Amino acid sequence: MIVPFPPGGVADIAARPIAEAMGRYLKQPIVIENRSGAGGGIGMAAAAKAKPDGYTIMMALSSVVVLPEADVVLKRPPMFKLSQLKPIARFTADPVVLVVPANSPWKDFKQFEAAVKANPGKYTFGSSGNYGTMHVPVEQFKAATQSYMLHIPYTGAGPAVVALMGGQVDMVATGPSTVATNIQAGKLRALAQWGEKRIPTLPNVPTMKELGVPVTYTQWTGIFTPAGTPDAVVAKLREASKFAAADASAVHALESAGTYIQFLDTPEFEKFVQQDAATMAKVVQRIGKVQ
Repeated sequence: MIVPFPPGGVADIAARPIAEAMGRYLKQPIVIENRSGAGGGIGMAAAAKAKPDGYTIMMALSSVVVLPEADVVLKRPPMFKLSQLKPIARFTADPVVLVVPANSPWKDFKQFEAAVKANPGKYTFGSSGNYGTMHVPVEQFKAATQSYMLHIPYTGAGPAVVALMGGQVDMVATGPSTVATNIQAGKLRALAQWGEKRIPTLPNVPTMKELGVPVTYTQWTGIFTPAGTPDAVVAKLREASKFAAADASAVHALESAGTYIQFLDTPEFEKFVQQDAATMAKVVQRIGKVQ
């Protein structure tokens, strides 16, 4: 199973318990291979171009629908096309959370927003790479509030959160599972989140919409295989995915990390991917070229 990001990020956190459960169902271990770089594009391209025999699968993030559109906007050769990948199952879908270090001067979102708007370019945010799932929501925030922050891309959420903890960046927007432990330990402070409603694991964190910023963004995880994988193999992976989504140890591992299963089987996930790709294409076109 290719995970196109380093350990410690949302895709990796979801992949490990899911792969272990799927391996038990398939009666053969599934090995995780972290292949990061280019905002996830390197690992995603490797999965898209792999032999379609069922022996290479990928746990992708929602950026899988964004990066091909970013290639169009940047007028660069595509790393991969979405049509090269077959969606199998979605496992999690969480709004990203705006977090700052606990020693930050901002106690709530309004203080943060006021400081950012008053000092264009003074403050920085870390991400998992250009047009990734930690970059796009901040660009949405910047556009909606007419503010400017300096973007510092890393190879994944894990390194970006480490940079935030070390004071190298001022803020990140990331999946709850990558920061829940540090929020509970009082090392990070969550100021807002991009959901339609409050997150069960972070009930005290208001949505951007509640705070007067009309943006939403969901960071989802799902398994894909290379397009052209035989139907019989797809059916087996689909069965294993269903098993993993209901497996007590996998469910517990994800809930302990601060996320929970929001499963979509293949037909629903295929529709969801196409709809999200269309929505995100508009977002990327609105963002335009970014450095």
